[in-house]
Amino acid sequence: MIQAIGLTSNPRKDHPPAVDDVSFEAHPDHVTALLGAPGAGKTTALRLMLELQQGRGITYFRGRPLHRIAHPAREAGVLLGDVPGHPARTVRGHLRMLCAAVGVPSGRADEVLEETGLVSLRDQHLGTLSRGLDRRLGLACALLSDPHTLVLDDPAGGLCSREGRWLHERLRAHAEQGGTVLFSTADPKEAARTADRVVTLEQGRLVADQAVRDFARTRLRPRVAVRSPYAARLAAFLAKEARGERRSVEVVQEGGNRLSVYGSSCADIGETAFRHGILVHRLADEVGDMGPAAATEVPDRGAPGSTARPTRSAATAARPPAWVTTAPGAAEAPEAPRMPGAPQPAAGGERPSAETPWPSPSVDTMPVQDARAAAEATDPEAVDAEDTGRTGTVPRPASLPNPASLPRPADGPARDRLSPLPPPLSVRPAPGPLRPLRYELHRIAGVSTAYLTAAAVLAVSALTAVLLARAGHTPQARLFAAWPQEFPLPPAALGAGLLGALASGDEFRHPALAADRGTVPRRLGLLTAKLLVSTAVAVLLAVLTIGCDAELLYLLYGREVVEVPVDRFPLAASWLGLVAGCAWAGVLAAGVFRSTAAGLAAVVAVPVVVVPLLRKVIEGPNVRTAAGFPLRLRQLLLWRWPFGSERHLLAAARVVAQPVGAAMALSLAVLLCAYLLTTLRSRVR
Repeated sequence: MIQAIGLTSNPRKDHPPAVDDVSFEAHPDHVTALLGAPGAGKTTALRLMLELQQGRGITYFRGRPLHRIAHPAREAGVLLGDVPGHPARTVRGHLRMLCAAVGVPSGRADEVLEETGLVSLRDQHLGTLSRGLDRRLGLACALLSDPHTLVLDDPAGGLCSREGRWLHERLRAHAEQGGTVLFSTADPKEAARTADRVVTLEQGRLVADQAVRDFARTRLRPRVAVRSPYAARLAAFLAKEARGERRSVEVVQEGGNRLSVYGSSCADIGETAFRHGILVHRLADEVGDMGPAAATEVPDRGAPGSTARPTRSAATAARPPAWVTTAPGAAEAPEAPRMPGAPQPAAGGERPSAETPWPSPSVDTMPVQDARAAAEATDPEAVDAEDTGRTGTVPRPASLPNPASLPRPADGPARDRLSPLPPPLSVRPAPGPLRPLRYELHRIAGVSTAYLTAAAVLAVSALTAVLLARAGHTPQARLFAAWPQEFPLPPAALGAGLLGALASGDEFRHPALAADRGTVPRRLGLLTAKLLVSTAVAVLLAVLTIGCDAELLYLLYGREVVEVPVDRFPLAASWLGLVAGCAWAGVLAAGVFRSTAAGLAAVVAVPVVVVPLLRKVIEGPNVRTAAGFPLRLRQLLLWRWPFGSERHLLAAARVVAQPVGAAMALSLAVLLCAYLLTTLRSRVR
């Protein structure tokens, strides 16, 4: 069950809030439609409910707000807009990646594919899906964690009738299994055809919360909108004439001086008002929502003491109907002013005179004859009543109070005490993947970018090594790494940096983790998984590069070119550290600057900018040197490390002491601190 209470968005500059004090409920086993014209505040209301936008109010999902639920994705499945997956990823690969994010087994992806009818398209890329298939994929993503509640923003928008019918049948099946479904739409007929309850918004305010039968009867039928300073009296005369002539007429008092009359015409209502001398300010035929043009009405000038105030139209401001009747003993009201030339009704005639008592707007029943509804969801009992010509008394539903009888808060400080503002609503932080390592493996293996990058790196490295061996005068270590003296980095290091930058940059370009936010959750678990996977890929790429280059050089030039250096272990450690450091720099820089290009630029900036600066500092005049550092390090460690670990520690220190190693370590430290700072800053916000 969904309980939205006091949803109010923050106003921007001189504009009113997009959503103003909206409260409603969506019950389980029911499909609830949030209806409103474009710009009425439907999407904003949904985002406030899901704690994706700052404002006021609170929303309970089965008694708890989302920020109090450990795993919100398992409680509410959300579809807001298109599915922002990588266009080169397959449908099945995308769902398996999201399975790792929400913490469900990967086999759940195949089950959802069968439920949504996408089994035959599981190997199709996301970029080639049509609008209807994209909607199906969005519904499949929402159903992955088997949530109790579904919240969808215009799910059938842009779909053909067949696709829209299938989508609503699937939503109905979810509701019949005990779930809660809430979707927004701008089509009143779609809401009446597919929902059990319709919540209507207009200009950010709640104007109706009705069962679908009441909605179809009061908002989809042709009607006559009437505005008169004596609306209650006119309603009584219309009801009395309908009973006398045995006509099916329903009069709904919308509040204030407005009426909605069903089953009559402008001519009949105008003649009734003329006969009884009742002043009418507006008389117009309406069907359904009249749109923004009818949102503002002219103030009443004929009523005593009336003031100018904006009101909603009778079509779009359908409130709970105030049932009116001529009750015995009703109090008399002052006689309305006669229009010039109006005939004086005879006392005791068939038509009521000016002194005839008329109903009070606080009476809770009204004799009516239900007209035949024009919508599909019309009440069958209402049709029978029309066919037989019966006149019945329709009681007010218990859940719809009489607006005229509700207490109104007084002005000033007392009003603030009676109706305090809703509680402030903070944006819920984006959740990270529950299985970050599995998510990252699916992410990098789901697209061909990593494979193409590795193939390009191996090809360029092999060609460069052959050219360097042919030219000669190249050290053995640089020959194996295919690293010319003129290049800032070898191809393997550049490829590892590019893959690391893509690991974070693609999250911002195609935010599959937080599709409703357009950002990436900055979680240490996700960062750790990305660093681990990037390190593994970089080490694999470095080993393959050395192996392919050595094998090709052996085939072309013989064994003398591929002799293993004596200091192979320090060189191997330096090589692996360089490639892994470039991958880390790409991950951290792309995460800080939210761009793949920025991550790759940071990788290239280390040898181009940072290394020359450090070299200038190191090669400058020194008063003291670090001579004897190994001996002092051995004396500092009071115990002897097993298996000659001191030698490896000293080798690592020599690697870091080199200009490239020192620059890489310094850059990684700065980028890591910047990433942690931005993470803490976003959480504080």
